[in-house]
Amino acid sequence: MPQKRTNKSNSDLKKVEKLLNQQTAVILSAVDEKLKINKIDILVGVDQKLVKMETRINQKIDKLITTLDKFLKRLTNIEDEIEIIKLDINRLKKVIREKLGVNLS
Repeated sequence: MPQKRTNKSNSDLKKVEKLLNQQTAVILSAVDEKLKINKIDILVGVDQKLVKMETRINQKIDKLITTLDKFLKRLTNIEDEIEIIKLDINRLKKVIREKLGVNLS
């Protein structure tokens, strides 16, 4: 009789062990799936942040380019004015030298 009980106990233990293994597999699978979903959510969040950051950087670069363009235009205008002023001064010197006989060079 004790051997039948032992066989039945062993059989019951094996059934319980099999059920526990199945439940463990289901739980691990569910946890794994949840982790995958969380990773995807994290990656989507990071991607959205990168897009926002890229947009802000591009706006700042555009503003910088606009500022540089305006500065270069002003600089070019000033250089053009300086050339015109030099020409005018040279003409004035020529007229003063011809009319008054004074060399200002």
